[in-house]
Amino acid sequence: MKRQWKSLHMVAIVTGLFIIMLMGCQAPEKEKKPHHESSHGDVQETTNGATILPSFVKELDPQIGQVYQLTAQNHQLLQSIPCYCGCGESVGHQNNLDCFVKEIKKNGQVTWDSHGTTCGTCLEIAAESVYLQKQGKTTKEIRKYIDDKYNEGYAKPTPTPMPL
Repeated sequence: MKRQWKSLHMVAIVTGLFIIMLMGCQAPEKEKKPHHESSHGDVQETTNGATILPSFVKELDPQIGQVYQLTAQNHQLLQSIPCYCGCGESVGHQNNLDCFVKEIKKNGQVTWDSHGTTCGTCLEIAAESVYLQKQGKTTKEIRKYIDDKYNEGYAKPTPTPMPL
């Protein structure tokens, strides 16, 4: 029963993200004062762990916050998954994780990046990848799925190395 609930929960997240995806990558209408703003305008904020979301997520749709938590909790997977929103060329991201997390420090602190809050493509790729992993797919299978799905009609992918 618990597994069914988790599956339904992930389906709900992915479905909600399809709606958010229609927004595309655009600047938010209102933004809190950042702790740090990168040279490309994304806000970065450090919290004491993956379960503590940054302030820039707290007033947004709760599904966005859920995806942010999933990205930090599944950072090893998302380091092997490219993003297809164009962020590789525009802001130098190397993988889908970079859209949400700039750094996970050895002490557990997470430096979050706001890029993912404004981009449906980033959100969708992260949610789908985590969902597929929870369904038992390997990192290679997930990577192939994402590459096949986003190969046409999306921007050039980030320069993410293939998983071993």
